Amino acid sequence: SSQLSSLPLQILFYVNGIYYIFYFLVTLAMIVYKSQVFSYPDDFLAPDLAVLFLMAILEVPRLYLGCKGNLTEEEAPLGLSLGFTVGSVVLCVYLLAWQTYVLWADVVLNAVLLCAYGLESGFKVMAIAAFVS
Repeated sequence: SSQLSSLPLQILFYVNGIYYIFYFLVTLAMIVYKSQVFSYPDDFLAPDLAVLFLMAILEVPRLYLGCKGNLTEEEAPLGLSLGFTVGSVVLCVYLLAWQTYVLWADVVLNAVLLCAYGLESGFKVMAIAAFVS
């Protein structure tokens, strides 16, 4: 029997988990910084923070299901992880384009995260195709 799980995908899950911790802490610090330095409307601070925390909540099952699906060579958890990735991409685009203040650091952090999501999604689709066939 051959092994169908994807080593590059598993490495991406690991790297993405570490990067997301860095991303979350830096983005949170920047939101605090922007609320202190700029005239941040109170009505917009809560939604920006809510999006960041919702994204963190989505990241846990996304990575868990992805790792589980890849290691057990099951397409259902990997497909669910792909679905969570779509939600994370939408929230990432919000933080990239539609949050109240977007600094160059926001652009860099979100661009790296979107690239990682795209690469990971490609590997997920290839892994699902290998598991199904």
